[in-house]
Amino acid sequence: MAKSRSGFVKSSEGGQVLAFFAIALPVVLLPVAAYAVDAAILAGRESALQAATAQVAETAAQQINVRALRSTGVLSLDAAATRLVLEQALADEEPGASIDSCTVTNAEVSVVSSEPVSLPFSVFTDTVVLHAQATARLVAGYETPA
Repeated sequence: MAKSRSGFVKSSEGGQVLAFFAIALPVVLLPVAAYAVDAAILAGRESALQAATAQVAETAAQQINVRALRSTGVLSLDAAATRLVLEQALADEEPGASIDSCTVTNAEVSVVSSEPVSLPFSVFTDTVVLHAQATARLVAGYETPA
């Protein structure tokens, strides 16, 4: 290696950095970009599933048990009507989602739903199953459940 007039050493290996980036770009950066796209899709789908589950729980919490209200004066939910409304409302809100469990106690309904999501780039896996949970309560004196 020869020294130039400025005192720096001249090297004949100047193209190695270009070759390194040509290899590093597809091996490191493209999978990271694919993972970012998959993560963004999952975040959007999870948000939509949670919103749909909360909406479905509120809709189901409006199914008042009229017989119990008339006979005892106690505000409670009709369990059969609640489950039917849950299934229909979730099918309308999120067609790919399903109800995993539904618990109706007096004037409160709890819903757990899930939805499989296929990822476009499949960096780590092909399909992810998302879960959401929501609870709604019917309270006397309010127009909508809490």
